[in-house]
Amino acid sequence: MNLRRTRAMARKEFFHIIRDPRSLGMGIAIPMLMLFLYGYALTLDVKNVPTVVWDQSQSRVSREFISRFSASPYFSLREYSDNYRDVEYSIDSSHALVALIIPTDFARQVKTGRPASVQLIVDGSDSATATIAMGYATSIAQGYSQDMLINRISRITNRNIRMPIDLRPRVWFNTDMESKNFIVPGLIAVIMMVIAAILTSLTVAREWENGTMEQLISTPVKTEEMIIGKLIPYFGVGMLDVSLAVLMSTVWFKIPFRGSMILLFCLAAIFLVGTLSLGILISIVTKSQFVANQLAMTVTLLPSFLLSGFTFAIYNMPKPLQVITYAVPTRYFVTILKGIYLKGIGLKVLWFEALLLTTFSLVTLTLANRKFKKKLE
Repeated sequence: MNLRRTRAMARKEFFHIIRDPRSLGMGIAIPMLMLFLYGYALTLDVKNVPTVVWDQSQSRVSREFISRFSASPYFSLREYSDNYRDVEYSIDSSHALVALIIPTDFARQVKTGRPASVQLIVDGSDSATATIAMGYATSIAQGYSQDMLINRISRITNRNIRMPIDLRPRVWFNTDMESKNFIVPGLIAVIMMVIAAILTSLTVAREWENGTMEQLISTPVKTEEMIIGKLIPYFGVGMLDVSLAVLMSTVWFKIPFRGSMILLFCLAAIFLVGTLSLGILISIVTKSQFVANQLAMTVTLLPSFLLSGFTFAIYNMPKPLQVITYAVPTRYFVTILKGIYLKGIGLKVLWFEALLLTTFSLVTLTLANRKFKKKLE
């Protein structure tokens, strides 16, 4: 491979990027915009669930029970109702996701030590949020019942009663349990996968459509020199995007960064080579900018969002899909980013993901070189 010819090819592609503001905007502005929007829009935190209450008891005991919900960050008491019709309307109109209905004899049942039935109506149209909200409500009710039971036994026996098990949970790596802390690092991997492949998916196809491929074929530039020359400018843009994304995630979103910055950029460089080579391969196969753009979007966006472990846990997927996820390179980079960001781990733990990521990059780069034929068809 001649470095002079490779440099000339890279220089030509670099000038094209500079002259085409759309490519430059897609390469820099769009990833930052996507990171900003998705970083705020994608969240798994369930807080301030709108709640309507119908307190038929209207007693001190019922108000104390309701205060457990109002004091919780997970529920927001929006309305107080006095009939089922209003409760039903609040749920139907999505003004409330949860309805808490306390019976008339609630205080009497609690004071006499008999079970008091409290109805919890949950809007199941959003099943994920409804399941989490039911879990929070059950936990609050059980905590209230436990406190009442302990107080009653303590009064009878004149002894301080303690629970037989004292569970003391300790959360590692994401102590505040904020979803953005693991969503934003994974989002960087997904965005880079999509943008990098789309950018280079237009390079060779553009040469064919503009009629400049014949000129390149007539030059002494070899296949590998042309492929690598086209990759170099976009690799620079990609590494700039990684730098801006890391800066934005740590400064703007305040995501904790506990690992090695050098390791992150080295593995990001390997990932970029693979995704850029994938885009080049798509461009070589299709020879059409429109088809290449659509194919690159299909091959990268859906698998990266659905099968990388970024949105859905892989161990919850059916076994056949779990096997397919091994062919999605974003899976490995998502694991790497989360490990470096939150856990501060290195290659001692991430060596398998780094090896598979390197294999992916070598395979796509080799396929792109072999698929391109420097001749007119």
